[in-house]
Amino acid sequence: MRRVFLAVTGVVALLLTIPATASAAEGEFTYRYYDEHEEIQVGVLVDPPSGECIEIPEIADWDVDAFRPRNDTGSTAVVFLDDDCSSDSYFSLRPYGGRGSDRLLLRSVIFS
Repeated sequence: MRRVFLAVTGVVALLLTIPATASAAEGEFTYRYYDEHEEIQVGVLVDPPSGECIEIPEIADWDVDAFRPRNDTGSTAVVFLDDDCSSDSYFSLRPYGGRGSDRLLLRSVIFS
């Protein structure tokens, strides 16, 4: 019984020392978009998931684009002109301060 207890304790201790895989790009990703009253609004993704295509939620059902992205996460953000991160029109924003102008349009983003 003592050997089993020590073995289980050892396995638990080992699992606690293995670093967890990061599943989020820590920080904020901001962008601008026009609302239904044609006023500029600021959107934000906080700690977005890594490796998943994210459609910009505020414009998902409209035929408009977001613009002026700013990447204040710890991961590279790749912005796309389409909804599913698959177009040939994309741009990479570096971690911690990468930004685009009003001319950089986007509808989706993926963090790596």
